[in-house]
Amino acid sequence: MSEQSSFYSGAMPLAARMRPISLEEVVGQSKILGPGQPLNALAAPSRSGERASNVSVILWGPPGTGKTTLAQVVARLSGRRFVELSAISAGVKDVREVMERARADRDTYGVSTILFLDEIHRFSKAQQDALLPGVENGWIVLIAATTENPSFSVISPLLSRSLLVTLEALEETDLVVLISRAVSDERGLGGKFEISDAVIQKIAELATGDARRALTILEAAAASAAARDGARVAEIDFDAVSQALDRALVRYDKNGDQHYDVISAFIKSVRGSDADAAIHYLARMIEAGEDPRFIARRLMILAAEDIGLADPQALQLAVATAEMVSQVGMPEGRIPLAECTIYLSLAPKSNSAYNAINAALEDIRNGRIGPVPKALRSSNYAGAARSGAGVGYVYPHDDPKSVVEQNYLDRRVASRKYFIPKEIGFERDLVDRWARLRSIIRGNKK
Repeated sequence: MSEQSSFYSGAMPLAARMRPISLEEVVGQSKILGPGQPLNALAAPSRSGERASNVSVILWGPPGTGKTTLAQVVARLSGRRFVELSAISAGVKDVREVMERARADRDTYGVSTILFLDEIHRFSKAQQDALLPGVENGWIVLIAATTENPSFSVISPLLSRSLLVTLEALEETDLVVLISRAVSDERGLGGKFEISDAVIQKIAELATGDARRALTILEAAAASAAARDGARVAEIDFDAVSQALDRALVRYDKNGDQHYDVISAFIKSVRGSDADAAIHYLARMIEAGEDPRFIARRLMILAAEDIGLADPQALQLAVATAEMVSQVGMPEGRIPLAECTIYLSLAPKSNSAYNAINAALEDIRNGRIGPVPKALRSSNYAGAARSGAGVGYVYPHDDPKSVVEQNYLDRRVASRKYFIPKEIGFERDLVDRWARLRSIIRGNKK
């Protein structure tokens, strides 16, 4: 076994090994870890004559933002006993056993217990009710974690007895610090790998604010680099990161026959506006006994992907064709299939909607994601005003033109252009309209 490959063989995952052991090692979350914040008070060990903080806390935030880490660090620093349960596997019996033990430890040994409950939103109302005696009587300090809005997923009595602490997705700068530390730290890769700042930045982008994901990508890339190089010091480069993220493509083939060759030729002929070729391949499929519903489904997809807003009626016709084929069957179904095939072949073509969603998805997958602007967030729950949700939202219908200047995207993606209409068919009318609307919304009015 090479020296590089030994870093992961038989060891805990990198993300587990790199868990902070102090609040100073926690990256990001500076707003909730400043002086006087409840987590700092919980982490402070009690001194003689002083009473330790026993306030329970609900940590709300996206995956990989440090909820479990913070709970463990707080317990370690405060000297309290730490018990961890997952709402996925634990039940009322487990909760009651923890509380009975916690009460006994407090009364007999003066030891306080922190119960960390992960994914509390998965607990039913009855299961959450079982936590109340322990929280009310101080038998336990509850630190609960959730990725869902506690106003909807946690019962009111428990919310009222706990402090809600909101964690934000980590910034890329935070993840760069975390990744760099994992590369050099003996708990991590121990300096056994070379990696450029550009590659570290790329991993940070791909992690989309998730520390666990960042370290998982780094670990997989290191494994790829070690297997490839076999040298004493391997390099984690873009190729290694790409291999770590490679997705197996599902190939759909039917024993090598012409099934997919013919449907491919059919679709490409319609896309290419050759109605004769398209009808030829349609006839071949019908004669071969192809399922007409399969053909109709492909026509619906084509209408959306290749014609789109250049002729919105094309999609309506394709949907109606699929419905008719399903209702009347064959051989009569060949007629609407032929009608739809010819119409789609001769229709103006635009893939602007197809390009728009693909460009947006590429941004998402490459980490170009910002938080939802506060003005756009839901304000229909208790505590919304405190967080600023919905504040500053401008109602478009109050404007005579029903369009107003407003930030609908975070600054990190506000300049991105996904929908680029073409000067084709009906879509030609959208070119100027979208330009005018975009200039008003973005505040670029001339």
